[in-house]
Amino acid sequence: MADDLPDLDAGEIDSLVDEANDQAGVSDDQKEAVVAPAAPPAAAPDKTADRTSSETEELLAKAEADLSEALSGDLDAAEAKDGEARPFEFRDLASGPGGGGPLPIAALQDVELDLRIELGRTELLIDDVTKLAEGSVVQLDKLAGDPVDILVNGRLIARGEVLVLNDNFCVRVAEILTPDV
Repeated sequence: MADDLPDLDAGEIDSLVDEANDQAGVSDDQKEAVVAPAAPPAAAPDKTADRTSSETEELLAKAEADLSEALSGDLDAAEAKDGEARPFEFRDLASGPGGGGPLPIAALQDVELDLRIELGRTELLIDDVTKLAEGSVVQLDKLAGDPVDILVNGRLIARGEVLVLNDNFCVRVAEILTPDV
């Protein structure tokens, strides 16, 4: 698995890290605080020589306080300063354009539904299905004048009667069924 990885030098790695930080929106101050210097510490100028022990203790205490605050999860968005981590704030979905109230019926006008009219049902053996030909008659479990079932998305919502209007089959809704709650 390690053989599949490309060989990168330190400059290529630094440029990849910079690109990732830019995409993540990391500020320059955060980069300096997190990223180790590219050159070895011996080649870097020694900035700590000018610090006093009290300044070092002060920085160490601040770092420990920040670490314990981050680990405790008590970081409040109002207390967080620019560049520091803040908890994610969810926006209130109830205060959207509808104001949390019911939507008008026009909001559903482009919703597609599967509407089926079921004249009846029957059970056939595979052998009987293979014998079906043009002109075959299949007997259903309903009589000619019985109401047909109207299903929306597979759910029975109404019953109606079959009509012929201008050489087209139509269904007149005779009964709307209430859902079982």
